[in-house]
Amino acid sequence: MTSSVTARDWDAQTELTPAQTVGPYLGIGLPWPDGPFVIDEGTPGGIWLRGRVTDGAGDPVPDGLIETWQADPQGRFDHPDDPRGPVAGFRGFGRCPTDETGGYAIYTHKPGPVPGPGGHVQAPHVDVSVFARGLLHRVVTRIYFPDEVEANAADPVLAGVPDARRGTLIAIAEPDGYRFDIRLQGEHETVFFAV
Repeated sequence: MTSSVTARDWDAQTELTPAQTVGPYLGIGLPWPDGPFVIDEGTPGGIWLRGRVTDGAGDPVPDGLIETWQADPQGRFDHPDDPRGPVAGFRGFGRCPTDETGGYAIYTHKPGPVPGPGGHVQAPHVDVSVFARGLLHRVVTRIYFPDEVEANAADPVLAGVPDARRGTLIAIAEPDGYRFDIRLQGEHETVFFAV
């Protein structure tokens, strides 16, 4: 004799289990010495993107990993799908582990505008993936630039973010680049995108 259990029966017989933290994971090979350098250090026009990753309590995330992906200043990607071809000296990809303060730093060029869906042009931005203890999957966000007001206003992705939360995606200008802090949850949580 067989019996079947419906989802309702299962729910009635079981309770939710507490959330579990995963990791930390062994990170050998993930960071590499020039990972934070999308361009060679000292390249004319280079900027630093710096920030801190914090958790819902505002505490630093000291063992996270930041990955960035972006176009060059002319809006070209170092990718086979970009028909304009690779850009010498620019790989478009950066990776930096966070330090004990949750800090990270990426040295790169400020990107140019890039083509978007439906023939729209996207404002200059840097795609960012955050890997951290307690996250089953990376979370993805974007860095937009405060000196691109007109382009930001026309950006189709940024336009889809509620006004009150757009500020979490805009970097702050600094003397040698920009600052972009990432709050994983809680008040002022950074906007993350489903990809």
